[in-house]
Amino acid sequence: MCGPQENRGSLPLAIAGHHKANSPPAPLPKVALPGGEQKSPKCDSGAFEAISVRDAFMSPAPSPRAGRVSSEAQWPLRPHCGRTQPRDRSPRAATAPHGRGQPLTAGDSPPRPPCGKRKRRSDCCEFRRSAMGVRGLQGFVASVCPDACQTVDLREMAEKHRIDHPDSPPVIVVDAMSCVRRWYTPESWVCGGQWREYLAILEDFINAFMAAGIKLVFYFDGVVEEKKRDEWIKRRMKNTQEIARLFQFVKTHRKQPGREMFVLPSALPTFTRYALKSLGQKTVCTLQEADFEVAAYGLQHNCIGILGQDSDYLIYNTCPYFSIENLRLDKLVTVMYSREVLCRVLGISLTHLPLFACLLGNDIVPESMLEGFWHKCLTTSPRRNNSYNRRTNILLSVANYISKIPCSYSSLKHLEEILPLGSDKTLLCRGVNSYLLPGQQSPWIPPNVTNCQMLSLQQQSALCQDKEIFQLAKEQHIQSENYLVFNILSHGETECSNSLEDDYDTEIPGQALIYRPARQHIYSLLLESGKGGNRPLVKEWFVYFGNPLKQPDLVQPVQPSVTGGTPNLKTLWFAKGPDVEKQRYRTFLACFNLQGEMEELQALEAPVAGFCCLLAYLMMQVSSLSLEDLNAFLALILCLKGKSAAQLTSLQLAQVDSRAVHLGAVLIRGLTTLLLANSACGFPFRMDDLMPWAVFDGKLFQEKYQQSHRSCSVEELLEGNESLYTPFQNLKSLICKVCKTKNRTIQSRPRGNGFNTGREQRDFNPRLQQPHRSHFVSPYHNQMRGFTQRHLQSQEADREHPCYWIFMYIVLKTETFSFILYCLYNK
Repeated sequence: MCGPQENRGSLPLAIAGHHKANSPPAPLPKVALPGGEQKSPKCDSGAFEAISVRDAFMSPAPSPRAGRVSSEAQWPLRPHCGRTQPRDRSPRAATAPHGRGQPLTAGDSPPRPPCGKRKRRSDCCEFRRSAMGVRGLQGFVASVCPDACQTVDLREMAEKHRIDHPDSPPVIVVDAMSCVRRWYTPESWVCGGQWREYLAILEDFINAFMAAGIKLVFYFDGVVEEKKRDEWIKRRMKNTQEIARLFQFVKTHRKQPGREMFVLPSALPTFTRYALKSLGQKTVCTLQEADFEVAAYGLQHNCIGILGQDSDYLIYNTCPYFSIENLRLDKLVTVMYSREVLCRVLGISLTHLPLFACLLGNDIVPESMLEGFWHKCLTTSPRRNNSYNRRTNILLSVANYISKIPCSYSSLKHLEEILPLGSDKTLLCRGVNSYLLPGQQSPWIPPNVTNCQMLSLQQQSALCQDKEIFQLAKEQHIQSENYLVFNILSHGETECSNSLEDDYDTEIPGQALIYRPARQHIYSLLLESGKGGNRPLVKEWFVYFGNPLKQPDLVQPVQPSVTGGTPNLKTLWFAKGPDVEKQRYRTFLACFNLQGEMEELQALEAPVAGFCCLLAYLMMQVSSLSLEDLNAFLALILCLKGKSAAQLTSLQLAQVDSRAVHLGAVLIRGLTTLLLANSACGFPFRMDDLMPWAVFDGKLFQEKYQQSHRSCSVEELLEGNESLYTPFQNLKSLICKVCKTKNRTIQSRPRGNGFNTGREQRDFNPRLQQPHRSHFVSPYHNQMRGFTQRHLQSQEADREHPCYWIFMYIVLKTETFSFILYCLYNK
């Protein structure tokens, strides 16, 4: 049998309040029931309920990954957001759980939903980890072993660290992806993001730790690993449904819904890492799943803890794990989860935890393979309790089974034989191995087995064969200096999560398709030609209307038209001198088909130049954008410059327009395209000049949009500031001139107070759409063809629906009857 005294790697000494790592399992203490008659003052179980979602991990059947070539066809049709139950269309009254700029506290956590009602929480953010650890474990710790939830003062822990380690400052490593939702506390979120207010909140967060002498290191997911792609797709489809409900609410009520429908502003995680970097923080973008690198960093650098909300940190043998959900920023008090207490309650040792996690189901071992094993454990376990729910009993029964088997590789092999693991009998071995940090060993794994996490990195075959270019891209990726470049150079694959886009709006294509021509030019810069002059196709996992994500789009790079020829990456990245600077700027503009406007754009301030580049591209790509839209965007960039975060916070909106919500999300995604082009072209702009807090504010754009479509005067649009009138006219003339050279005339189309209230839904019903089509025509070459075809195909789909003919029969019968009455009357 394997006792707790087995070698577990270099685990730091347990801090005060923890049981020592080498103490034997104690008898099971009396524990609180999930129903909650007993409640520990050390842990607010309600604060954890949102984390332990019952359906957090269900591994779907594997799907083909061959991809589909994006070639000649139209804008895809917007599909029905599939659902199996009727939508709840009733307005939900709720308020934001956090006040603007207030500390994140356990007491501020959203209230527990009434019995029988499950609270909706959407996770619309890039690279969010699919399962957030072992399903149900976080809730189990909070309700069944509350003694494992220990309230700690981070200031006191930092002081103790300084006494014990006078040569190293106290460091907390932050799992940023599990914290972003808690950081975004501005009251407004649906309009595109209150970026300056958010930046101020992040600064307050950092300053609270700095005042205690605690250094923070922030980690972000830099990739979506192939093993998690199916779960990523499943989550994206769920987000699509949530966003559709959100837009229905906005159209019906003309206001932002309550916090229970909260969706992260588009691209928030992406810009958060640049925000933290701009605030002087060490920010790391990972080469693999972040939780492994976070746990490894915490162990290797003797950090005082990990701040996040992912139960995998209870499994890794690393430094203490702190809750962001329960953090009181004003007091720097939070909950620390004790692995030792958890093991004592379960009757196992720390060495058992990786196998325990695998036998409960994780990213490597699917839950679907374990149902039979769970049933066996439940029927034979003496610890089964009818007062507990099934998942809790499964956790206790699996722990009981593990505690009775020898802790050896032969036991693991025996388990692999009896479990229905299919053709891959090494799943358990790989699963346990995935929790071993560098330098650690496990009695379950032979010493000669290499850590699979590190091996996958070493065996990675890069698409880019130039070692100098690849190494620089890798370094910039890790240091959060470039955007997506390393992903493209390493394996030719990239992804983009959901945006706040209205699938019922047939006038505006998906942002993924709007910016694809620009990305094709960028891919051409990054990827060298192979034999025959062909560049490799890029796999795009982008969420957009009509894309079922069954396989990636295979996108062909397209060489941009650069005066004097397209420079190679060596020139763009390593060459120096004024001529090279011009070449970088010219190549950047060529990605957006704007190389002819270089002189005029260079004369503008950098943030304004980048914004105008994006705006000109948008006006050329989307024919439905009007002069009123252009005026709103220009008034936004000019009026934003003089406004503080406090002024923007105090701005109040009488109502919210759903089309402006959609346009705000499209613009924000456009800024990420600027970041990609800037990274590929050798940084002709400073990255800080392309950030949303420099050029965008959601509420301010809503205000300008509504004023412009009410035909307000330019004076009112510019808030009576006469000094802005000339810049406004100059920028407007520049963009109109650019569009005119591309045969695009921007028309006036004021919408007044005419909000989208459902007219599109009568003309266009996503539920009746044909399956997604894999072809794609670049809007550079044919803009209106796609929009016309979308409406034609919508009508074809309507006729295929069985209710269509019933409806037509009723209409014809009614018209015939009316005609007879008319004839009789006239006779």
